[in-house]
Amino acid sequence: MKLCIALTKGRLEEQCLDYLEQRAFDVTPLIEKGRKLCVETDHFKVFFAKGVDVATYVENGIADLGIVGEDILTEYQPDVFNLIGLPFGICRMALAGIPTEEAPEGKRTIATKYPNIARSFFQEKGESVDLVKLEGSVELAPLLGLADDIVDIVETGTTLRENGLVVKEEFMRFSARCIANRSSLKVKRSLMLPFIEAIDKESEPRHVSSNL
Repeated sequence: MKLCIALTKGRLEEQCLDYLEQRAFDVTPLIEKGRKLCVETDHFKVFFAKGVDVATYVENGIADLGIVGEDILTEYQPDVFNLIGLPFGICRMALAGIPTEEAPEGKRTIATKYPNIARSFFQEKGESVDLVKLEGSVELAPLLGLADDIVDIVETGTTLRENGLVVKEEFMRFSARCIANRSSLKVKRSLMLPFIEAIDKESEPRHVSSNL
């Protein structure tokens, strides 16, 4: 019986592999995987997916553990066990738009990939807005007149600056999280604990005999 781990591909993947290497895991098979989305070793099965899909795979028991951004957990509320926070994938949720001193007349239109987070944010402010759900580059929305402002993840702010946008308000801070399937946490507990203890940011890095 092997432990199955889902990792979020892309920028979070690179940060995760760096962190695992710091915690004494041999991540060479994952770095050298080429275009493979699934890598199997003697001890682990590891596959790579988009963040929201990582949460879905863990929720449905396809993966025992997953590394995913906290923004995904907050937006989609998957039925998983949120185990521990990790010291990478640090970002903020922010309201951003074209810099102006004049407030838009009437109800604002907000473009976002995170409608649930955005809705809660404006409800807490007591402001009624129209939300437009986008899947791609939300920075385009105010530039092309689709929306007044955007609600999106900000890591370095470079993309905003290069498109003439500014952060108007930051209201959440996120990091990567290690999540677990609830059933696996019981059935595969003895397999999961060594991995969980090894990646726990509060513990000291140690040698891990079961290489990835």
